[in-house]
Amino acid sequence: MREVTDTTTASVEIYDQVYRLRGVDPEHIARLGALVDGKMRAVSAHGATVDSLRVAVLAALNIADELMELRARHRELVASLDRSETHTRSRASSLTNMLDEALGDEYLDRIAV
Repeated sequence: MREVTDTTTASVEIYDQVYRLRGVDPEHIARLGALVDGKMRAVSAHGATVDSLRVAVLAALNIADELMELRARHRELVASLDRSETHTRSRASSLTNMLDEALGDEYLDRIAV
């Protein structure tokens, strides 16, 4: 179960409308509001629509597209990191075996004592 933390209310202006939102971090809420406002203004600047609901939906689609691209990139990076980790572990094992062979059984017997 998620622990409830203290929340605060912050006012943000999005597309000339003021919204009072609750959250833990007012600065984070302000950044989110600024992002949505910026997207809505960018959409309205490139379109002929003045309907704020339509602008909001188009802005949401733009944000969703960015999110999906970032998630795909994140998956690629995680897969690359996993491959790199596997390669590093394999290489370390190989080097350990080479070192064991180079040092020979006598050395290993001496350090095991």
